[in-house]
Amino acid sequence: MIWQQLANGLAIGSVYALIALGLTMVYGVLRILHIAHAGIYALGAYIGLLAFRFVPNFWFSLVVAMAACSLAGILVKRYLYMPLLTLPRIVPLIASIGLFIAMEEIFRIVAGPYVLSFPADPGLGSLQLGIVKITNNQLLVFLVTCILLAVLWFIMSKTKLGLAMKATSQDLEIASVMGIDTERIIAANFLIGSAMAGAAGVLVGVYFNSVYPTMGSIPAYKALAIIVLGGLGSIPGTVLGGLLIGVGETLLLGMTDIPFPRDALAFIIMILILMFRPYGLLGKE
Repeated sequence: MIWQQLANGLAIGSVYALIALGLTMVYGVLRILHIAHAGIYALGAYIGLLAFRFVPNFWFSLVVAMAACSLAGILVKRYLYMPLLTLPRIVPLIASIGLFIAMEEIFRIVAGPYVLSFPADPGLGSLQLGIVKITNNQLLVFLVTCILLAVLWFIMSKTKLGLAMKATSQDLEIASVMGIDTERIIAANFLIGSAMAGAAGVLVGVYFNSVYPTMGSIPAYKALAIIVLGGLGSIPGTVLGGLLIGVGETLLLGMTDIPFPRDALAFIIMILILMFRPYGLLGKE
């Protein structure tokens, strides 16, 4: 049972990592907390469901959702954050929270307050590894997550764009002086991070077979706990933090009688990290 719960936790943790990646990428460049990222995650689920109803193919809905969320991320960056960058960081944070709440209400008005079914079948089948059974949906989560993380690793490690992203995250002003088009790099961060969030929204919608207006409420704050755990601005740390939270929730709360909600664990870990290692597991002191 422990090994089966571990597989379940890794699947959930993979989705957490995809959600939090966009948040940590934006923070790494602009040093602002992009709470509206959770709204883009929910938008991905709705766009994916809409695309699936027109063309009942999971992979088509995934691509459409990622493209739509990339565009939404660019628009948020252009019309919400860029005009506020000269103001104190609390201002774009408040604006981001306001946008997230507004997006939830728009989803409720347009799509209704009800839970919608997302009955997509990627056709991967299940996989039996000894005593552990990897279900169809879990296999899908692992496959999509591995592909997206591999693409992100290639961009960050093997391309000039990735090198420019690292330079911009270290010092935005110096990178601009050295000839890097920081405007384009910031846009690329939003584009890639929002695409990851859109993919996570589709995966969660299919995994739990449900899409609803407030599905981004818990991820909005849990993603913050994950990036604090991994280290603010650290992409590897965010992936590690997402996996640890997913496994921890499943093993500690799924197999014990601890009397507090499942989502509380992430915030307890965040508090402990802030107390004893405030720069995170892989962050810089």
